[in-house]
Amino acid sequence: MKNTTISDNVKRIRDSIAEAAIKSGRSPNDVTLVAASKTKPVEYIQQAIIAGVDAVGENRVQEMLEKRSHGAYEGAPLHYIGHLQSNKVSKIVGVCDLIESVSSKALIESIGKKAVSLGISQNCLIEVNIGREPQKSGILPEQLDEILDFAATTKGIHVQGLMAIPPFSHENVTDCKYFDLMFKLFVDMSAKKYDNVSVQLLSMGMSDSYVDAIMAGSNMVRIGSALFGER
Repeated sequence: MKNTTISDNVKRIRDSIAEAAIKSGRSPNDVTLVAASKTKPVEYIQQAIIAGVDAVGENRVQEMLEKRSHGAYEGAPLHYIGHLQSNKVSKIVGVCDLIESVSSKALIESIGKKAVSLGISQNCLIEVNIGREPQKSGILPEQLDEILDFAATTKGIHVQGLMAIPPFSHENVTDCKYFDLMFKLFVDMSAKKYDNVSVQLLSMGMSDSYVDAIMAGSNMVRIGSALFGER
């Protein structure tokens, strides 16, 4: 892929983000563009950073660490956006600027312990299984209060918001239903006061759905194929 292709894709996505943000009554600067770089080589990631993405998100711990050792993420914050196993926590705490996929009390506890041992506070998002899909990770919506209460009492962790991967659908109306449900949760949780918790980020929307997600209130989108091309 040529440099100009990724640059052009970033510009096109930025234009779409700006239009959706303005239509939803916000500034384009209110929306964070995360380049989802699973399987993409170091040079592609660097091209995306130079083109102006806000952050880079990886799905696999080993792949992330390997590419990081080659300077893939220099110049942009690094997010972990994949399913996180407890035995991998120690490898990414303090390495990622934001862990977007925290989905259990056990993970919160593990992340907190590792962060305390490093003398840091790890920024995280709570992943919500908004579609109640048994094959997906994430807490159920009715568990959110309880898990935020738990996070509030856990040293070394700072919850900055919520993340969701709604059920895949070719119908915009279906996508929007889940986006609307997530935004309602986001608003409800934003109004509550917890220690170590400031619900400011709502990460939802990917290559085929980010415009609808922004219209529904998302302020962080994770874009892979629309930015880098199909895997």
